[in-house]
Amino acid sequence: MLLAIDMGNTQTALGLFDDRTLLHSWRMPTDRTFTADEIQMRIEGYFSMSGYDLSLVDAIAFAGVVPELSREWHEVAARLDLPAIVVGAETAKVTNIRAVRPNEVGADRIANATAAAALYGAPAIVVDFGTATNIDVIDQTGAYIGGAIAPGIRISMDALVARASKLASVPFEAPQHAIGRNTVECVQCGIVVGPAAMAEGLVARMKRELNEPNATVIATGGLASVVANSTDVFDVVDSTLTLKGICEIWLRMQEQ
Repeated sequence: MLLAIDMGNTQTALGLFDDRTLLHSWRMPTDRTFTADEIQMRIEGYFSMSGYDLSLVDAIAFAGVVPELSREWHEVAARLDLPAIVVGAETAKVTNIRAVRPNEVGADRIANATAAAALYGAPAIVVDFGTATNIDVIDQTGAYIGGAIAPGIRISMDALVARASKLASVPFEAPQHAIGRNTVECVQCGIVVGPAAMAEGLVARMKRELNEPNATVIATGGLASVVANSTDVFDVVDSTLTLKGICEIWLRMQEQ
């Protein structure tokens, strides 16, 4: 079995895979103060709580953007005597990246592109609603070619509340109307319908540039399902797409 780790700036997602089947997933905060001890205790707790045996895990695969925590995760893998791979340079031979500077492409974007092409076909466009809102474009050959990066929904909400003294944080829910009828709905229109409209506009432009009007559009990330309630731009909502991409890359590495 594989333990896949998607280490974002705000949350870390963990997925337990048997071949390509996702058996269970968990989320934990991405806390830069966590030590290997704390991480190991959390993993053991998640497995115990969910009824899985940690000793059945054969390997760990990472996609991460927090270097200081990557060291701690590697220490955990060493303690558990598990081989570990990191999505990026060491997995480049099994991924398809056609960016101008491939070494600058985030590991999560590589995983998203790999999973999108493998599971849903190419061309495809992935909109990942995480700390940032990333849009990843996969061309007709299944290669990641670029995309867009925008502030994430939570970042936008935090900035709004911090700068506008009369506004408070509101639930991340899709309002019933595009025109808010009260302050809460007005904020929800901006922070939920706004990103949905941005996705619609950017996806439409990207499809034209690709000359692929039928490219599959996939939403992923922690808030994907919320935003998807405000738009019909998405063909698929797959909140575990990144974890599946990490698993696919690991499996391909085993074939080398």
